[in-house]
Amino acid sequence: MNGVHDMGGMHGFGPVVVEKDEPVFHSRWEATVRALMTLALRRYFNLDEFRHAIERMPAGDYLRASYYEKWLHAVETLLLEKRVITPQELTAGRASSPPAQPTASHAERPPLRALFKVGDRVVTRNLNPTGHTRLPRYARGREGVVRTVNGPFLLPDTNAHGGGPDWEACYAVEFTAGELWGAAEFESDTVCIDLWESYLIGEENT
Repeated sequence: MNGVHDMGGMHGFGPVVVEKDEPVFHSRWEATVRALMTLALRRYFNLDEFRHAIERMPAGDYLRASYYEKWLHAVETLLLEKRVITPQELTAGRASSPPAQPTASHAERPPLRALFKVGDRVVTRNLNPTGHTRLPRYARGREGVVRTVNGPFLLPDTNAHGGGPDWEACYAVEFTAGELWGAAEFESDTVCIDLWESYLIGEENT
């Protein structure tokens, strides 16, 4: 989906501040959130659902929230939506009954069948989906080169919404900075993005 979270290549957010000797957690509650997410992942929700829950945050809340505040929002949202917990239990901070049984399932991975190979030139589709996707806005409608072929992996666009299982090859596609952002002075810089097969078109088909 197009939202404030998809800010790659956007201006106006200031420099990226790198904290020297940054600890893994700044506060104890962050470690608790990390543990909660780890315990719930693949039991009650998958990683694509988790990412989409963060994407659904109101724009103002998203921009104000810290990294683990976003994680906490996603865990709370998904456990409520899947009725693992109730709003009353969330407010009280303790369970009133045993938790619901896990609902997430594990799909068996099929053999890899890849349409493209290393060295192929591809163009990304120009999509504006209303749901989850791993194709960022700044890379849509751009030409790149396949550097590695991986997978198959579940397609995030359907996996985040309870669809599928849709297995696809996933490619590391290399783009120049000039192709992505028109930055001619940084033309030698490149970016590799992991992209699923349905995001791509062969150059000969464009």
